[in-house]
Amino acid sequence: MTEYSKYKSWPFNEARKVVKRLEKSKSKEKIIFQTGYGPSGLPHIGTFGEVLRSNMVRFCFEQMSGLPTKLIAFSDDMDGFRKVPDNVPNKEKLSQYIDYPLTSVPDPFEQFDSFGEYNNKKLVEFLNRFNLPFTFQSSTAAYKSGLFNETIKKILFHNDEILNVVLPTLGEERRKTYSPFFPINEDTGKILQVAVEEINTEDFTISYYEEGKIKTKSVLDGNCKLQWKVDWAMRWAAFEVDYEMCGKDLTDSYSLSSKICKIIGSNPPENLIYELFLDENAEKISKSKGNGISIDDWLKYSIEESLSMFMYQRPTTAKKLFFDVIPKNTDEYLTHLNKLNQEDNPDNPSWHIHKSKNPKYKSKINYSLILNVVSVCKSDDPKVILGLIKNYQSEFSEIELDFINRMIHCGINYFKDFIQPNLKFKIPNSDELTILKEMVNKLSEIDPSADPDEFQSAIFTVGKGSDYKDNIRDFFKLIYEVVFGQENGPRLGSFTKIYTKDKTIELINSKLNV
Repeated sequence: MTEYSKYKSWPFNEARKVVKRLEKSKSKEKIIFQTGYGPSGLPHIGTFGEVLRSNMVRFCFEQMSGLPTKLIAFSDDMDGFRKVPDNVPNKEKLSQYIDYPLTSVPDPFEQFDSFGEYNNKKLVEFLNRFNLPFTFQSSTAAYKSGLFNETIKKILFHNDEILNVVLPTLGEERRKTYSPFFPINEDTGKILQVAVEEINTEDFTISYYEEGKIKTKSVLDGNCKLQWKVDWAMRWAAFEVDYEMCGKDLTDSYSLSSKICKIIGSNPPENLIYELFLDENAEKISKSKGNGISIDDWLKYSIEESLSMFMYQRPTTAKKLFFDVIPKNTDEYLTHLNKLNQEDNPDNPSWHIHKSKNPKYKSKINYSLILNVVSVCKSDDPKVILGLIKNYQSEFSEIELDFINRMIHCGINYFKDFIQPNLKFKIPNSDELTILKEMVNKLSEIDPSADPDEFQSAIFTVGKGSDYKDNIRDFFKLIYEVVFGQENGPRLGSFTKIYTKDKTIELINSKLNV
């Protein structure tokens, strides 16, 4: 049996927090993980990342403890609609529903009964696409079914204590009207932010002024919505949540909700504060803005596993999430996947991505190489690209062929949209021309059936014998700029083997006007 306690990758470190937590608490039949989603806009890639990362921690915990778990993907769809997103149709219609529960706001796409339901469906759809195990839970359904009633009663009983910890965090004006309870108008369905004049812990009601008249409303069965920091604490208590991570922007909220959770007699969950994703302008990605890139965007240009790789890496470091990170993450994923064949190491990112089931991808074909083959062969036919790749590796396993075919289709899209419009070929000066002609001569001397390392060695020898001998990186940069129109490119030995020696020489000569 594998001794998982010795591994140090971040999902194992997080799982150890939950193991330690259980040593101090009563035994449970099932350990609860939770992720939260506010469906005030279209689900973005950060939401997916939270569910994926939580599932990685969950899997490590299961391996370490042998205990069953459950992950609740919670949608706060009873939250008030505060702002019309920039990336939806029918904005004018939506603007009439500010402060209404998201499940009472019309669907701007006219596909479902509400905007909340539309976003929930999109969330479930893309989580299922990645085969992530989760149990979906709607806030509206939970409130109205009475699922939260017993915990909401505790909030009411401890109203004054909760106010004592919340009010100091608010501005002067907000303190005058703040209450943990937002009553919902029975006629309009609108969420009301009003001062509570009286609470009654015998019949579980609150009294407040609306339009100059005192009204009384039950806090149970969805008649009131809790303010979200109180709501977060209430959920932890109601579901007995053991672990929930959150973004850096919620650091203070997590601290406050933890205090509220303890006030009502429960233990707040273990937590990882992860850094936020940034768009190309180093701004936080947002559901309402629709900036950054979407799940569909990423999957147009690379394979699913590469997105999982991006999410795995350095969760506590802010990362740029834009199109130019895709090739690098794809190749890093493949590198780790190949290492997994050499050593079944649970600290390998691919081990976490595949939940310890190694798909046995052993090919040296990577995404960057495919992009460069697409770039020079002037074909968008996947069969042509695969035919060239078979010059390097004639036979593939079923798994390898699946990976390579998916990368070819994505690579064609990426080349057309991002590489081709930005190609800029360098015109070599006389000294550079002499060096590149020498490289052609060296390649001409090699047998066409030679292996990639022999082609690579010949090219490297030219560089070491040139003015670039002390900076070989610039030598390769020269080749890439002249031949490929980019500052970076493939391992040239592998490329020559794939594209064939004769076609490679022909390609280089065409850039040298030979």
